[in-house]
Amino acid sequence: GFNKNSKGDFIFMAKYVCSICGYEYDEATGDPDNGLAPGTKWEDVPEDFTCPLCGVGKDMFESEEA
Repeated sequence: GFNKNSKGDFIFMAKYVCSICGYEYDEATGDPDNGLAPGTKWEDVPEDFTCPLCGVGKDMFESEEA
């Protein structure tokens, strides 16, 4: 999907899917329960982030092509 940044420009928001359990991280919605505000880009997610469902690391997530 697309989202607008503070200047009103449309920016592409990607989704990343856990290859183990299928949990989906959507940059547009973030993961507020885990301290990731809506609009948090995947590269800005901390390296110690783990899947909220199965606990694997960022390296087990794959980009979901739109």
